Amino acid sequence: MSHRLTSALIGSAIAVCGSAHAQTPASDLPIRDLDTMVVSGVQPGPGLWKVRKGGHTLWILGTVSPLPRRMEWESREVEQVIAQAQEVIEPPGLRIDTDLGFFGTLALAPKAFSARKNPDGQTLQQVVPADMYARWAVLKRKYIGSDEGVENYRPILAAMELYQEAIEDVGLKQGGVVWPVVEKLAKRHDVPRTQTMVTVMIEDPKVALKEFRSTRLEDLDCFANTLQRLESDLGAMRERANAWAIGDVEALKALPYTDQNEACIRAAAQAGVLRKRAGDIEAQVERRWLGVAEAALAKNPVTFSVLPMRELTRPDGYIAKLRATGYEVEEP
Repeated sequence: MSHRLTSALIGSAIAVCGSAHAQTPASDLPIRDLDTMVVSGVQPGPGLWKVRKGGHTLWILGTVSPLPRRMEWESREVEQVIAQAQEVIEPPGLRIDTDLGFFGTLALAPKAFSARKNPDGQTLQQVVPADMYARWAVLKRKYIGSDEGVENYRPILAAMELYQEAIEDVGLKQGGVVWPVVEKLAKRHDVPRTQTMVTVMIEDPKVALKEFRSTRLEDLDCFANTLQRLESDLGAMRERANAWAIGDVEALKALPYTDQNEACIRAAAQAGVLRKRAGDIEAQVERRWLGVAEAALAKNPVTFSVLPMRELTRPDGYIAKLRATGYEVEEP
């Protein structure tokens, strides 16, 4: 799952309930400016993966995040596939909802905002280890500046804020590059889209929000991994974004890939307030996408989808599970 799911699990849990470890660097580790230039302009992105069974093919675009902020993605191959497709499968994700409606959700907004903060009024410095906080302070000074509000945030939310500011500073962006283009192409060629979003209804949002505000999350791994990635991976992050943009699949495979999102997703998904009401969220999201993909492969000659590159390459990812059940997989 992607950063999109991390944000949904945490951001929506707050707003809706109201709407490879590395060694720890020294606390005085300097933040090194990186020289890698980020590509811009119109770029094609990588080739497509193919999942086949009989005469039916599911074409998949693997994505990475972040991507160059000033890049415009345009792929003739993707448009040609979508023009022939009978179905476009949307990326996996999570949506948390209530039956309160707009005004009911709006009424909970002040309490939802307070749920961003650590229980018992503690600051970030009080809830994370001293050496970890020292590293945070260096990165915060560089990427966020003097804003003190974030010092009251839960570690996972402080980490997400820091990450967003850092990637913007180096010319990258978290989302909004690929999927809007796919949506336009599907509309242009009149191809129906199938949602794979899992919706969790919170029937007691006021109670759930109260529980969340008083619950500590197991999010120190998320916080630590985010610090580590910003300290050591920004250069590779830029190179990876460039490689994706110009379609250099070999470079993408060769570049080391660390992702703090898995630790953050785990912390969010295991939050008692969600697990008690929704069960194993990660498993539900996976089952939903795989079920839609297999149904599409059974009925459509041509289907198109988008997945995080991680799910295409890791040994227990979505594509590995399709391969294990007998589908033929061809890499670009």
